[in-house]
Amino acid sequence: MKWIKRITKYLFISLLVLVGAVYILWIPSPQEAPYTLEKTWGGKGVQPGQFNEPTGIALAGNELLVSDSRNTRIQVFDLNGHFKHMFGEKGDAPGQLNRPMNLAVHGDEVYVADYFNDRIQIYGLDGTFHRSIGGSGSAEGQFNAPGGVAVTSSGELWVADFYNQRVQLLKPDGSFVRQIGQTGKAGLLGGKLNYPTSVAVAATDTLYIGDGYNDRVLAYDASGKLLEKWGGPLAMNIFGPFNGWFTTVTDVSVGASGNIFVADFYNDRVQKFTPDGHFLNAFGLPPTRATHTSMAVVEAADGSVFVADFANHQIQKWRPGQ
Repeated sequence: MKWIKRITKYLFISLLVLVGAVYILWIPSPQEAPYTLEKTWGGKGVQPGQFNEPTGIALAGNELLVSDSRNTRIQVFDLNGHFKHMFGEKGDAPGQLNRPMNLAVHGDEVYVADYFNDRIQIYGLDGTFHRSIGGSGSAEGQFNAPGGVAVTSSGELWVADFYNQRVQLLKPDGSFVRQIGQTGKAGLLGGKLNYPTSVAVAATDTLYIGDGYNDRVLAYDASGKLLEKWGGPLAMNIFGPFNGWFTTVTDVSVGASGNIFVADFYNDRVQKFTPDGHFLNAFGLPPTRATHTSMAVVEAADGSVFVADFANHQIQKWRPGQ
């Protein structure tokens, strides 16, 4: 009996050490004061200023653009939530939309990931249609449900090609340059992706990929070399609710501060990191019956953070702590 008790004691101590090591190594503490919810606006509906499952968000100066996905339109607001104008309608003709997803603004144009139409559409900031890129398929330059788009300093496009399990780099005219991931092959290792949802590009042209179902963020330099990966222990698709861990990444964006903001969809929160992946903060609405409250995120120049609240059909505006 003594040796059984001794073994049990050692196993218990070993378990405590293991739990402590996991906590110290992979559950970081916040490095900033908490964010405060300043306001929300919207609500479910079809009227201007209302939403039906907002899925994307971007800033253009003092204007906030929102993908109102089920209403198949882009709505534009000032930074206090006052409606200004909207554009888009349901369809597959040029300028029409079918579930717009993540957005990107470059110069005086807005790029829309037109999910069900398998293309990227480009508009002027006033909503005037300019052109589209892509089409349905798995060949180079084609898409199967693009979920996100980002534009480099030279005007090239990175596109998260969701069902094709890849992120493509295209020239401004849509011609193929190269890709990350293996076409049609989901995975965790060997350069594979698992339903990439979004992309973002820093001023240095560092690329950040929301590797959605791998529950992680990947960072690459301009040549395509992997720099960093983060999300749970060793970024190995170990999901969870802890700081620095994810449960399905739906958006990644580079804030005005240069820090990285990640929409952590099933954990109903946004997490904030340094450009090299060190955890800084996390914030979201208190738990309620409505889940999936953080679909997309963007930070303004004054530090305010705007979140597309998918479940509540609204926009959240957060203020950083002092």
